[in-house]
This record gives sequence, structure tokens and C-alpha cells, in this order.
Amino acid sequence: MTTTTSPKTWQDFVSEAKSKIREISQADFRQWFDEKKTNMVILDVREANDHVHSRIENSINIPRGVLELEVSDTIPDTSKTVVVYCGGGSRSALAADVLQQMGYKDVYSLQGGYKQWKEKPYPTIEYNQ
Repeated sequence: MTTTTSPKTWQDFVSEAKSKIREISQADFRQWFDEKKTNMVILDVREANDHVHSRIENSINIPRGVLELEVSDTIPDTSKTVVVYCGGGSRSALAADVLQQMGYKDVYSLQGGYKQWKEKPYPTIEYNQ
């Protein structure tokens, strides 16, 4: 007897990733940010164009599409705390899952992503052109 399963949607992939990762609340991340938590990398996985125009201060950008190719060169120390963010929290969950699979030990996805960070309003760097 053959069973057929429905193809997965992007929401299925995100839900699966969120079940395997840790998320950090906006408030907790803001506290780490304000304390300038040592050994922390803030990783923006949005597209480069988004990062150039508006981002969380001190974040580095590796777009989700090239994360697996570039992260080990950019963040060689897998023991660093990595807080990943995207626009709304879905791509960062996927990225956090991948980073854990690649051996990064202390990874968090920012709940609500950059959109909620900006709405607070928390510190951002903005370039209007």
C-alpha cells in the first residue's frame, strides 16, 4: 500500500525549523544589544539591498540564499552566540536551523524579525536615497 503525502509548503519548513531552534524575544535581544553582549554576532539574512538601506546596528549580512556558502568564512568561530534576523522571522528560523546543522552551538532566531525591531523603535541604521 502506497501512501502519498502532500508536498511541504514554506510554512511547513518554517514550523519544522522553529521546533528545532531557539527564538529570542525582542526584549531579551534588546537587553543583550544594550549590554553589548560579548561574543555575539548579529546576522542579517535578508537580501543585501535591504541590509544596505536599513539594518540593526553592528549586524553583518549574509543573505539566506548564500548562507551555507559564506558563513564559515564570515563567522569561523562556531562557539560564538549568533542572533539571526530577517524581515519577519521565517527566514531567520530556517537559517538558525541550518547554522545548528553546520555546528554552530549558540544560535537564536529573533522573534518578529526586523519589522518588529523597527516598530519598537529600537536602534537602527537607515540610509535613505
